[in-house]
Amino acid sequence: MEKKKSKFLSNRGFMLFAFLALLIVVISICAPIVCGGVSPVTGELSEAIKAPCAGHPCGTDKMGRDIFARVIYGSRTSLLSTFSLVLTIFVVGTFLGILAGYFGGVVDAVIMRIADMMIAFPGLVLAIAVAGLLGASTKNAIIAIAIVSWPKYARLARSLVMKIRHTDFVAAAMVTGSKTPYMLWKYMLPNTITTLVITAATDIGSMMMELAALSFLGFGAQPPTPEWGSMLNEGRNFIQSAPWMMIYPGLAIFITVVIFNMLGDNLRDILDPKTE
Repeated sequence: MEKKKSKFLSNRGFMLFAFLALLIVVISICAPIVCGGVSPVTGELSEAIKAPCAGHPCGTDKMGRDIFARVIYGSRTSLLSTFSLVLTIFVVGTFLGILAGYFGGVVDAVIMRIADMMIAFPGLVLAIAVAGLLGASTKNAIIAIAIVSWPKYARLARSLVMKIRHTDFVAAAMVTGSKTPYMLWKYMLPNTITTLVITAATDIGSMMMELAALSFLGFGAQPPTPEWGSMLNEGRNFIQSAPWMMIYPGLAIFITVVIFNMLGDNLRDILDPKTE
């Protein structure tokens, strides 16, 4: 434990990007304080399409709403939806993958054939189709992407479980009368969790991009809810006359995705068993 703790603390890259990620989360939580009480959903039409100035450091949109406030409040929607999505596909994919690898046979065949069906379609295209059927909302966007993303975790968990399923220590545990739930919790999950956590951490950035893409196409968060992808959609018609409407939410996505990608990469360097 001390060795693992020292690896976290001694990895400067991880500590730096963990601090930056935490800073983004804190800013989103403290949005009312950061924005000084400025509302992200109400504005003055007389202030519409106003360039960045002292009163509006990031300018205003076509409704006269403050872009800075919308970007800061939008971090709440973007981060919460991204974390919810990653957690959902992590739990569902890991659970189904462990079941498939441990039981094999019909259970394995059914789960893996469903996973193969999901993988056979381009992910974002299928997510758009599912979101279109469910209706445009943040919740439905999360469901749509989760439906097409869980197979990655299921296949990975299955392969890890199959490596230890027939080992001597697992066979000894079964001979001594260990029940299936105990076997799954005590032996299967601990031997897969590290790799899957690394995968989940490195997927945060890509999942944020996919959610932003759905919102940009109109299948995610709906106005007037501040969300980075939908803000890009609102600003695309003003790219020449008011470029700040796209620059600042785009910059927010870029910075956040880079930070979480680098955090995931450094976490992989620490937790990857090959680096032990």
